[in-house]
Amino acid sequence: MEEQATKAKTEVTQVTMTDGRVVSFAGKRKVQKETLIDSSKITIDGDVVQMEAGAVSLRMDFRNGETRTMHLPLDLLARFAGHGAEQKYGDELASPADKPLSEDDMVLAIEDLDSRIQKSEWGIKREGSGGVSGASIVVQAIMEATGKDAATVKAFLQKKLDGDKELTRRALYDSFRVAGTKTGIIIKRLEEAKLAKTAKVDADAELANI
Repeated sequence: MEEQATKAKTEVTQVTMTDGRVVSFAGKRKVQKETLIDSSKITIDGDVVQMEAGAVSLRMDFRNGETRTMHLPLDLLARFAGHGAEQKYGDELASPADKPLSEDDMVLAIEDLDSRIQKSEWGIKREGSGGVSGASIVVQAIMEATGKDAATVKAFLQKKLDGDKELTRRALYDSFRVAGTKTGIIIKRLEEAKLAKTAKVDADAELANI
């Protein structure tokens, strides 16, 4: 049976707020949060940013129809920005339990995100453009196969992604994992060496105890 048939459809409740807006609450969600930015109160001149009170606000809509909007005080905007950055960069390191990111993978994921942030790209443009398990080993294999340094390899991979909006980071990295290819052979060796280092017992020695 298809997966969709086994999962109950998420119920969405439409609630009319006290200010007249209609807000959707999925499942058991009790509150919706939204950042409001009034660009008319923000002036950017080169590296100087000027903001008026009310430039950035947080609106919270509650399932009971109540809504509250909090204007962030100007003297705390830097602290709020830092807190949001911690959350944004931290979220990039989330991964499924069966495909955890290594520390090296995490570093690559953060570098990838920061390169987009520095270009004012807030949202993830394509599926799989966040952290990818095993990404660091792929980069290491390409470095070994080409003799190029890490910066060159990362720039090459990013150029491939930028040139094909349908190409996901996972699909790109998996292409270098294909068995029998030069990088595929190197990756297999690197992963086997990594596994040997983390083994808790001597497998050959343990066979004699069965």
